[in-house]
Amino acid sequence: MNTTRRIAITTGTLFIVATLASLSAAALLPGLTGATYLTGVAQQSNQLAAAALLYLIAAAASVGIAIALYPLLKQINAALALGSAVFRTIEAVFYTAGVVSLLTIGTLAQQLATAPPGDRAPTYAMADTLVSVREHSALVAVFAFTVGAFMYYLVFYRSRLVPRWLSGWGLAAALPMMTACLLALFHDTPVTGYVLLALPLGVQEMVLAVWLLVKGFSPPPPSPPTPRASSAVSPGITTPSAPTGPVGAH
Repeated sequence: MNTTRRIAITTGTLFIVATLASLSAAALLPGLTGATYLTGVAQQSNQLAAAALLYLIAAAASVGIAIALYPLLKQINAALALGSAVFRTIEAVFYTAGVVSLLTIGTLAQQLATAPPGDRAPTYAMADTLVSVREHSALVAVFAFTVGAFMYYLVFYRSRLVPRWLSGWGLAAALPMMTACLLALFHDTPVTGYVLLALPLGVQEMVLAVWLLVKGFSPPPPSPPTPRASSAVSPGITTPSAPTGPVGAH
């Protein structure tokens, strides 16, 4: 198996792992809304821990995508390759910050069970703040993801490493995803509420993952040959050729 094929398989696998881990975590996560949500969190502490672990796996797989692609993409456009790795690293960092907030909410939920009734309001206030931190961390992470994804789809489109209909789909789908981020930012709402705007890019990533696992990357077009330096000898002047006969001993 050559290096390019190995990169394709690794990248496709990481796309699937990141998506499945994120969806599974969202399904397991206890509700974080309502007047008594901390009670529910305390009763489902194992689910909360499992969701946190899955979110960490998703964050690691997300940055792993850019790291896996970097050796291939830097041969085509080093700036965009580095930029995609940087932004997807930022994405992973903020998803991890969201997990820290989530685990701290779990700690507050456990403390609430033994707290006197008069101390419950401050506990809920702290938990509400952590829920807000988690949502804002997710927003920054999605912003970074969208920019990083746009960068490597641009490299894909220019180099034809994957079919242009597939990389063009990724470029086009990044626009509604960025729109979702802007709406969440200016309306102070969770970015996860804009599912329809995120759906095109989510579906595209799964199609790309299957393509990479089955077909792999296409070879990039060859670079144009570099012109050789012109001879320093002026026209019309011939240089003496080296003797072709045997050289005698002196």
